[in-house]
Amino acid sequence: MSFKKAVIAAATAALGMGALIAAPAAQAQEQFVPLLVYRTGQFAPLGIPWGDGKQDYLKLVNAKGGINGVKIAFEECETAYDTAKGVECYERFKTKAGVSSFDTQSTGITFAVSAKAPGDKMPVVTPGYGLSQSADGRAFEWNFPLLGNYWTAADSMIQDILKKEKGNLKGKKIALVYHDSPYGKEPIPLLQKRAAKDGFELMLLPVTAPGVEQKSTWLQIRQNRPDYVLLWSAGVMTPTAVREAQATGYPREKMYAIWWAGSDHDVKDIGAGAKGYNTVTIHNTAERDKVHDEVKTMLYDKGQGTASDAKELGQLAHTRGMMIAMLQVEAIRAAQEKFGKGKVMTSEQVRWGLENLNLTQERLNELGFGKILRPFKTSCENHLGADWSRIAQWDGAKFTAVSDWYQADKSLIDPLVKEYGEKYAKEKNLPIRSCN
Repeated sequence: MSFKKAVIAAATAALGMGALIAAPAAQAQEQFVPLLVYRTGQFAPLGIPWGDGKQDYLKLVNAKGGINGVKIAFEECETAYDTAKGVECYERFKTKAGVSSFDTQSTGITFAVSAKAPGDKMPVVTPGYGLSQSADGRAFEWNFPLLGNYWTAADSMIQDILKKEKGNLKGKKIALVYHDSPYGKEPIPLLQKRAAKDGFELMLLPVTAPGVEQKSTWLQIRQNRPDYVLLWSAGVMTPTAVREAQATGYPREKMYAIWWAGSDHDVKDIGAGAKGYNTVTIHNTAERDKVHDEVKTMLYDKGQGTASDAKELGQLAHTRGMMIAMLQVEAIRAAQEKFGKGKVMTSEQVRWGLENLNLTQERLNELGFGKILRPFKTSCENHLGADWSRIAQWDGAKFTAVSDWYQADKSLIDPLVKEYGEKYAKEKNLPIRSCN
């Protein structure tokens, strides 16, 4: 063999060997769904069933064969609802093979990660939490606050109160008791707009984390006697607030909690003492559906469920966890429809799937969520989908939906989303996309 032929042969062999070495890294075999959780810390009572629900749904998908044959890999990372720890989890997981999207499970972590997402080309999925203005897909290409945010929730609460007050809130007082954090402050811009429009006085009562000391807050409520109290809390702060309301004689039926403060674990130990306590739900998450039966049969009856007790199935926080995981899975499925069935999707392809979700009633019925969610679509401009909600009330033993369906007042919400979205884009030097 000549020297020239020997060089060519060696080079060809080297290229071939390089391809063999690179192949496994280039093509992930499983779709990775990172799970940021808080099973410890001040919000653990909420975080545990929420995290259990997410795992249970991903296990259910795998038990059914995966997403068009692609199995899901997942791993938890404990944040304890601490922003710095959450960012560490994000940085550790964002480069894993087959990573799809992040559900940060914290508004504070969402604020921090949202600044990194465009550069990392990583979708951030925040159903029912996060930055309310990220509903504007023009300004937030990588954020998806699907199904409802804190502005739509607050607006639905006010609509239900208006119905009780026969459409007139002039001269009324409404207090917002809120966790003194980015999470707790989120509804304030919308409530200020509502107060100006409807003529009620808005009282702002921040509570220092973790929220186990609220006596001074409820002393102010006893002195000022607001007509209604809106509660923006989670974890240990919630039962503390309900017990303080009970101690001061404030009617629980005059209290409205955000969905993260409206789960069975928040009030079950108080029982009849919390009777009448209201919560706004994401769509109809107080309902049970076919998905609960499938998880029971395919996981818990086989000893493979995530929670220690199957009785957790049907609790609001667990259902929300399953719902969030389902949305992430359906975004991967939508991406596969465009980029290749049976293939592992990149995070950019999953972003396309999130922006092109179309969950019809027929599809929701197939998934076992037909009674829980109403049909919705996302688009370039609309990263929210649809913000349906209902009011559920604690009857002393369980939560039951007691209202009709609500949607937020678009004449208030849309300008607020546009104003705050464009302000955020300007501050972060982000382009405003054209969605024509």
